[in-house]
Amino acid sequence: MRTWSFVKGHGTRNDFVVLKDRSAMMRLTQADVRFLCDRRGGIGGDGVLRAVKAEHVPEWTGDPDLWFMDYRNADGSIAEMCGNGLRVFVRALLDCDLVPVGPVPIATRAGVRIATPLNDGRIMITMGPVTGFPEPVPVRVAGRDLTGTQVAVGNPHCVVVLSPAEVDAIDLSHQPEVPADRYPAGANVEFAARVGDGHYRMRVHERGVGETESCGTGAVAVAYALSEGRVAQSRVDVPGGSLEVLLDDDGTARLVGPAVIVARGDVALPD
Repeated sequence: MRTWSFVKGHGTRNDFVVLKDRSAMMRLTQADVRFLCDRRGGIGGDGVLRAVKAEHVPEWTGDPDLWFMDYRNADGSIAEMCGNGLRVFVRALLDCDLVPVGPVPIATRAGVRIATPLNDGRIMITMGPVTGFPEPVPVRVAGRDLTGTQVAVGNPHCVVVLSPAEVDAIDLSHQPEVPADRYPAGANVEFAARVGDGHYRMRVHERGVGETESCGTGAVAVAYALSEGRVAQSRVDVPGGSLEVLLDDDGTARLVGPAVIVARGDVALPD
C-alpha cells in the first residue's frame, strides 16, 4: 500500500487535491487520480495538482528550476491549464514555504503563468493570450440545439449565451455535445448570461469532470466572449463565488480570485 501526503484546497469551490512530488517519484496513474477525486471513497476533488520540478517533465523545454503544475481532471485525463487550480497550487506552495512571497512563475502545459498574492488574500494570475474564433459552434445539451463561441484560454472552451433564467434551469448532468473537428480533445462548455455592464454569471460543464461550481479559464472565456474581446474589467459570478477578469490591450488576460487550503494529511492508496 502506498501512502502519500496531500493538501486539499479550493478556489470558489472548484476543489483540488495537491501532491508534492519535487523529484517526480510518484507514479500517478489514471486510477490513482480517480480514487483521490472520489467524493465517497477517496478525498474528493474536481482534479489533482501534482507539484513537480519542471526539470523532471520531459515535454517541458523552458526553465528547469520552475515548479510545474501537472494537472489531471477527475477522470484521470491530462489538461493543459486550470485557472482556479493554479491559484490553489500557488497557495499550497506558499503555505509550505516552497516559493517566496511575491510574483511566482509557474510552468504549465499552456506555458509559464505568473501568480501574484494580493493584500486582500486573493491571488492574481496571468492567463496568457485569449483567442476567439468567429465561426459559430453548434452545441447540443439536454435535447436542445444551441450556438456557442469558441474561445481558447490555453485550453478549449465553448461559451453559450443564454438568459439568466435559462442558465439556472439548464440540465448539465450530461456532457454537452460539440463538433469533434473543432474540439478534437473535447471542450469545457460555459453557459453564461449578462447581469449588468461588465457583470456576468455562468455555469460550466468541464471535460473529464462534469459540472463544477467554478472554472477559472471558463470565467476568462465568458468575459472575453461577452465583452467581444474588448479591453475590460469584468466580474463573473459562478455557483461557488465570484471571479474578476481583466482583459488587457495586448490580448492577454488576468484572473483574480480566492484560494483556500482546507486540509492536510496522508492518504493510503489502494494497490
